[in-house]
Amino acid sequence: MGILKKIGWGVIVIGLSVLIGSVGKYVPHWFLSLPFPLSIMLWISTGHEMPPYFMFDMWKDDEVDTWTRDGDLIVAVGAKSGTTFMLYCAHQIRTKGTDVNDELFPDASITTPWPELRQSRAGTWADQKDRLNTTVIADGRKMKDVWDHPSYPFRIFKSHYFPPELPVRRKGGKNLKFIAMSRNGIDMAASMTNFFTAHTEKFRKLWGGFPPAIPGDAVNADEPPPAVKDLLPGGPIGHFYFGYIKRWWPYRSDPNVLFLHYSDVRKDLKIHVVKLAKFLEVDLTDSELETVTERCSIEHMKEVNRFNYLLPLNQDKGLWDAEKDALMYEGSLMKNGGQVGQGKFMIELRLSRDSSPYSSFMIFAPRQVLPCSVRKWYKCGKGQKKMNLAMIQQCSSGQGGVESILLPRVKCEPPDEYLFACAVP
Repeated sequence: MGILKKIGWGVIVIGLSVLIGSVGKYVPHWFLSLPFPLSIMLWISTGHEMPPYFMFDMWKDDEVDTWTRDGDLIVAVGAKSGTTFMLYCAHQIRTKGTDVNDELFPDASITTPWPELRQSRAGTWADQKDRLNTTVIADGRKMKDVWDHPSYPFRIFKSHYFPPELPVRRKGGKNLKFIAMSRNGIDMAASMTNFFTAHTEKFRKLWGGFPPAIPGDAVNADEPPPAVKDLLPGGPIGHFYFGYIKRWWPYRSDPNVLFLHYSDVRKDLKIHVVKLAKFLEVDLTDSELETVTERCSIEHMKEVNRFNYLLPLNQDKGLWDAEKDALMYEGSLMKNGGQVGQGKFMIELRLSRDSSPYSSFMIFAPRQVLPCSVRKWYKCGKGQKKMNLAMIQQCSSGQGGVESILLPRVKCEPPDEYLFACAVP
């Protein structure tokens, strides 16, 4: 009897394994109807990329030339490192600041499409590519007439990916340009924590409860929320930070790549508008430069508030209203204004404890995956500042005149100096 029972349980386990494998292969979106975290556990265990609403078929060699054209701009900024900031600023440059009422910018996902974003549970790139050209948006216009307006000198697409998957050095294909940008790691982690919570409940339900909301008290806890841990090397979304920097770094000087650091751009926006315009081959008069710079500012973007990310290509009837429902809660993306140094609350004394997961994020993980020269750059770009011990208390007490994040010694620094992630907002 005991043997038969064991055989019975074995048959059940094998049957479940076959069932799960078959669903994962043929209809993986079924998993997303299950409660979190079971939905995501099954999604990952059957070999699917995270997050579940990302896909990358559009970047394959035999596909990328079917939808791009010479001169297209791919704003491939790292997650929570100023992507929407660069999308909107590039749009201001191509219109020379003349779209004063943002008629050509009803929403970021309409004007600057995000091909990688799977907008329906069972969505495929082939379906979405077709709908990019045929979808009619809420105001009656064809979506294509907005993102591919005849007055644009170039089109803009969003990405969070990196080479070699992105065709930066591809021979014989369309001539594409890429803007890549990263950010101080603690600031990025802080922004990601807020970002996860800012997703609407309807969006979470669409994608199996992902990303999970983070309780408010988790932000100040000694133990980081999962959003931070998942960004570490080996985590399910670790490629979005350390992997992103490591993969882009060898391409930073390529002629079709503009490689930036968020702190540098925020420190001197006008200089970087000039740099962006030159890279994009747009000539701006002095007057146009002033207008574009003002419209690229975070302050102006807060007033515009066209950054909730609709899903106009969605076809999940009953789960989503493609004309009204958005990925983000109203105004949440610009709530904190992308401040430089916003992650400083995550460290203080906690970062000095080697056992702290925050220390792992900022010290040990970079040593594992990033070369020394890159570790110097990623913390605060060209504006990094070295400070001796006498200046530590001045900075940490708020008297240093800059937003400062103290990091324990980095191996490649002189032993009597500390490396700060410092930048003037």
